Amino acid sequence: MTDAAFDPSERSTIHRLPSRGAYDKKTVFDILDRGILAHVGFTGEHGPVVIPMGYARREDAVLLHGSAKSRLLGALAKGTDVCVTVTLLDGLVLARSTFHHSMNYRSVVVFGRSREIADAKEKNAALEHIVEHLVPGRGVDARGANDGELDATLVIEVPIQDASAKIRTGPPVDESRDLSIDIWAGVVPLEMKPGAPIADEHTASDKPVPDYVRDYSKGR
Repeated sequence: MTDAAFDPSERSTIHRLPSRGAYDKKTVFDILDRGILAHVGFTGEHGPVVIPMGYARREDAVLLHGSAKSRLLGALAKGTDVCVTVTLLDGLVLARSTFHHSMNYRSVVVFGRSREIADAKEKNAALEHIVEHLVPGRGVDARGANDGELDATLVIEVPIQDASAKIRTGPPVDESRDLSIDIWAGVVPLEMKPGAPIADEHTASDKPVPDYVRDYSKGR
């Protein structure tokens, strides 16, 4: 592994349409930092499993957390090979043939071996990092986890051993013989947008919405 890129390995090398692949850290990290939902795959005692989880990237590692009572997270805490995927869906690509319909996307696949962060100070720092990734600025306002809450939480770190990104952009790629088909073809752009903030019943009616909530889309 170099400072600027992940060396392609047997498991991370992109074979299908390799021109869409990237291994440089900037591309990989930009996608990880933009996303908020990961799918975490590993082999548990009853076979393969994939679970959706909130996450954060911290330097060359992915941070995960969940209940200490979770059987699945317990398996991660013991240390196991993990695959973490993050996908940003940018559009539906409508071609003139069903075969060439596709999607525009930015995706990352990360491989590493999980380990538990057990030290209370390190756990708290990791949890605060995850919150800041999900809602930048929130950590300044919200109360930090107390000892009981830390004990009830498992925090997992997955150092990134291998990683690759794959990106598709642009219009459909039709066969030349299909270009004369008289139907609409193109891209339906998609993006995740935050809605208007909704205060809970315990928030005073005159309490202003924090800037980082009101301008959430600018922080991502």
